Amino acid sequence: MNEQAQAPELSLVIPAYNEEERIAGTLEKVLAYLGTMPCTWELIVVDDGSSDRTSAVASSIAPHVQVLSMPRNCGKGAAVRTGMLAARGRFRVFTDADLSTPIEELGKMRAAFDSGADVVIGSRRLQPGLIRKHQPWYRELIGIAGNKLVQVLLLPGFEDTQCGFKGCTAHAAVEIFSRAVIDGFAFDIEMLYVALLLGFRIEQIPVEWYNDERSRVRAVRDTLRTLAEVFAIRRRHRGESHSTVTRTLYR
Repeated sequence: MNEQAQAPELSLVIPAYNEEERIAGTLEKVLAYLGTMPCTWELIVVDDGSSDRTSAVASSIAPHVQVLSMPRNCGKGAAVRTGMLAARGRFRVFTDADLSTPIEELGKMRAAFDSGADVVIGSRRLQPGLIRKHQPWYRELIGIAGNKLVQVLLLPGFEDTQCGFKGCTAHAAVEIFSRAVIDGFAFDIEMLYVALLLGFRIEQIPVEWYNDERSRVRAVRDTLRTLAEVFAIRRRHRGESHSTVTRTLYR
């Protein structure tokens, strides 16, 4: 965190699980970019119960980094929720530890907030040419098919719910994440669905994206788990009308 007594303008949250080997490099890149921004900021790493030295390495970058350690491995959704609720910034953004979306894309996100958005999400589908390094074809195919089902069940109009680069205003973050319960990969979907139900303005922005070959995501297994969580989201929010969501999305 930079040395400002007041609440910062920007909070950046990075969930991390067993990232000992690359977290230092990631934080160095992020800190170098944040240092060029004309605003106050804080940087939060949420260690999701790592069994390696992720927390120790991240803490060694202090005093510029706040490290929150989960007592056990709870899931990416739990780590992001913890970080977004602990953050103090007027705008709160989370991004993946592998920086699949380059940190420089923060500029686009800030512009979207300045235009009045409450929630901003990076999308790899708005301008596919910005995907600089693709996933294997079968993973892309599974991802696209899974997203089509998510659109039918919960989120019409969102072509990419799983890009790990998203942000909220402070008010939206508190309202959304205080209601969210999904700990797994479908937490992004629940975040967006709750945002729609609460009437927040969501803006999708095209972002650069690079596939990380070291990703721990297992295409078939994790897609099936995500879809199971989608049905759990539907059950949890079954009192809300789907037409309400559609009206909010296209208002």
